Amino acid sequence: MGAVAAIVGIGVSVAPTAPAEPPYKSCTEAHKDGRYNIPRGDPAYQQKLDRDNDGIACEG
Repeated sequence: MGAVAAIVGIGVSVAPTAPAEPPYKSCTEAHKDGRYNIPRGDPAYQQKLDRDNDGIACEG
């Protein structure tokens, strides 16, 4: 029982990499998070990410 407790007690904790969250700094950041074609009205939409001002940001 002592050996089992010792083995279980030895663990490596690795923090998962958190995905980026809106608001994104760039479309590259949004794309890495799997976000493309973000429509106006979506919390992730930002005018600065809508290059052609058609209401869709980070088109891809």
